Amino acid sequence: MEARDRGPVLGLIRATGFFTDAEVGVAEELLDVYLGKPDQKDYHVAVIENDEKAVAGYMTWGPTPLAEDAYDIYWMAVAPSEQGKGRGKALVRWIEDEVRRRDGRVILIETSSQPKYHGTRQFYIDLDYREVARVPDFYRAGDDRVIYAKYFR
Repeated sequence: MEARDRGPVLGLIRATGFFTDAEVGVAEELLDVYLGKPDQKDYHVAVIENDEKAVAGYMTWGPTPLAEDAYDIYWMAVAPSEQGKGRGKALVRWIEDEVRRRDGRVILIETSSQPKYHGTRQFYIDLDYREVARVPDFYRAGDDRVIYAKYFR
């Protein structure tokens, strides 16, 4: 991700309709950490472009604090017009390759149990992530935190 991608990334995050204003604020904060503090090692951001070289999707990821060889996918979104074209899959495959290159052990990702996230959960399952934990009523009453993992060793 480059500084010029910041606006398009925030635009696609909002366009998905999946993120609350507070969540968009956190995503924006992480983008600013990544862009404004190039020496930090906690958050990385990758973007994928469409055929016209416009930002089609993005992912924020990084090493899991206090865990050996573990990585988190913190945020991921694909522009509504680009969904179903393999952009999200390409982003996940890219990070998997990066984690393997770093001899990583596991990737974790969490999402909501709300019905509107059914497709998101199925997306991870289809990429061979498995549900490893569920925290009932985590985000709010009736909205569980669902955690998926993929192990590499």
